[in-house]
Amino acid sequence: MAEYIDETDEMQDDDGMAAEEVQNVVQIAIEDAVDFIDNTVSPIRAESAEFYNGEPFGNEEEGRSTAMTLDVRDTVQAMMPSLMRIFCGSDHVVEYAPFGPEDIESASQATDYVNYVLQSDQDDAFINILYACFKDALVKGSGFLKFYYDVTENVQTYELTGLDDQALSALMNEENVELDMLESVMTDASPEPMHKVRVTHTRRNGKVKVDCVPPEEILIDRRARTLEDADLVAHRAFLTVSDLVGMGYDYDEMEAFATDETDFELFNEEARERLTGLHDDRNYNDPANRRVLYVEAYMRLDMEGKGRTELRRICCAGSSYEVVKNDPADQIPFAHFCPDPEPHTFFGTSIADLTKDIQRIKSSVLRASLDSLAMSTHPRVGIVEGQASLEDVMSVEVGGVIRMRNPGAVVPFTLPYVGKEAFPMLQYMDEVRENRTGVSKAADGLDPSALQSSTLMAVQQTVGAAQQRTELIARLFAEGGMQRLYKGLLQLIVKHQDRPRMVRLRNKFVEMSPDRWNAHMDVVSNIHLGRGGDQEKMQLLQQVAQKQEQILQQLGPQNPLVNVQNYYATLTQILEVAGFKDTQRFFTDPSQVEMPPEQPEPDPNAQLIEVQMQAIQADMQKKQADLELEREKMRLEDDRRRDKDEADIVLKAAEITARYGAQVDVAGIKANSDRDREMVRQIAGQNNVPNA
Repeated sequence: MAEYIDETDEMQDDDGMAAEEVQNVVQIAIEDAVDFIDNTVSPIRAESAEFYNGEPFGNEEEGRSTAMTLDVRDTVQAMMPSLMRIFCGSDHVVEYAPFGPEDIESASQATDYVNYVLQSDQDDAFINILYACFKDALVKGSGFLKFYYDVTENVQTYELTGLDDQALSALMNEENVELDMLESVMTDASPEPMHKVRVTHTRRNGKVKVDCVPPEEILIDRRARTLEDADLVAHRAFLTVSDLVGMGYDYDEMEAFATDETDFELFNEEARERLTGLHDDRNYNDPANRRVLYVEAYMRLDMEGKGRTELRRICCAGSSYEVVKNDPADQIPFAHFCPDPEPHTFFGTSIADLTKDIQRIKSSVLRASLDSLAMSTHPRVGIVEGQASLEDVMSVEVGGVIRMRNPGAVVPFTLPYVGKEAFPMLQYMDEVRENRTGVSKAADGLDPSALQSSTLMAVQQTVGAAQQRTELIARLFAEGGMQRLYKGLLQLIVKHQDRPRMVRLRNKFVEMSPDRWNAHMDVVSNIHLGRGGDQEKMQLLQQVAQKQEQILQQLGPQNPLVNVQNYYATLTQILEVAGFKDTQRFFTDPSQVEMPPEQPEPDPNAQLIEVQMQAIQADMQKKQADLELEREKMRLEDDRRRDKDEADIVLKAAEITARYGAQVDVAGIKANSDRDREMVRQIAGQNNVPNA
């Protein structure tokens, strides 16, 4: 019940309802709820606890057997492993459902973060908290979890020396720091004085807490059907004065409410034995350790006088339930677990209620059987008074001598053993217990006589039928208490955590920003029950995985039936059914990996077209090379012809000069010849005549 309360937050006296009216309404409601719980509900739960613990019935006779069967304990202990495996075997037993596309990512983050808070931020392991709550539900019919935001103060005091004025000023400007100046000393090494101070650093740390509350500490009005429609839901407990002062209350006021040891009788029968041990002389002598009856009640009151009620958190202290706090509240911070709810009433039936009469009957039959065995092995004897030693007859020594004055003075009354006639009755009562609770040896695989010479289908049907009761309880727990717990935790986290927090999830550090989440997201349970045992589920999941693999191979990852995310979900479900809690060690969530951009699928004719284009390109390159070679030959041939023509011109010119004595213009003839040859070459190039 620890919750920090600001000193400045005082009980308001609204105009609509005066403080005296609030005190009167609250006191009447609490007293009526106390009468209902302590006188009607608590005796039944106390009796169930006695049967679970194997305490005597009260009808035992001296000299008779006091043996007792523990059917209540055996049945509860047989159910607990299955329930704990269902709720602790996976991190996604309960998930948040987004309202729209914008909530998809935040819903996934919220699921991971709430699971992290439950596993890492609790003072006790969450599995122990669930175990205690489930056991309360199975034994007493009701298990309660309380969730709240707890703010604690951590005060550290230390001394610092050698501080100059600048360091002292910086320290004084820090938040949540108190300084006590011890001394200031001038030194030759520094013109400024050096200070010695005592520093008191106060840090306030807040986190979401979940506690398993004993059922006897919860008050519910007698007309309630659920937590939401109840006129009063309250948590009462004995807290020390020191605890209440740490919650923000005044010491003198709380010390005045401190109770004596005899006032523990105010509590119901279930809690008296437990609470009596809380009080001893050592704590009683310390006023700060004296205990105060503290009630944290949630009621809907019309505080403004406008005919509209609002939920209020009203805290009371002392046996007269004096109101010391009255604040508005946004939710009732309790989750209720019941294994067998009764329609139109809040409290249902427990497993102990179903098996208490069986334990009583079996214990009576067992005692009678043992008494019969004792009478047959140690029969009673009759003696003639004064003719035998009574001391010898009373001795149980084996082979002891009995002194008699006359033969026949001691006569044994031999009775036959009839205990074997009781065995069918014990077996019949076991069958009755199995039919009521669904817990049997067949379900645990411990009854070879029931399963031998049976087909696999018959064995599976027998085991499946025996597990249906436990699976129904798990479904009720998931749809009721667990969903309410997760809804409440999400609202607390969004309301109180106003800054990002770095957490480690699946070996990766992830920044969580709950202030951006939708605090009213739906909660859905992720428990797949009612479809056979783990073996059948595993076989079905493996068949689904094979079909998904076949579709992915034939149609590719972009087919309309199965994608990579669907295949990943199947693989993780297989691991969860197999009992592996951290599935990220085996497979990576595709949604957490940035995939490269998709490449278009290759055209089946593209390769053939590419080969043909390469062949055409090679042929063109070959023809181009042949053309270049032909052109080179033409150029060489042209040069040869030109050299020959020039040589002929020079020779003809020399011959004309020698014969006729006339001078010939050899340069002009060469120029004309070159011009004509160039003109022919251009015309040949235009007409693509290689041999021009």
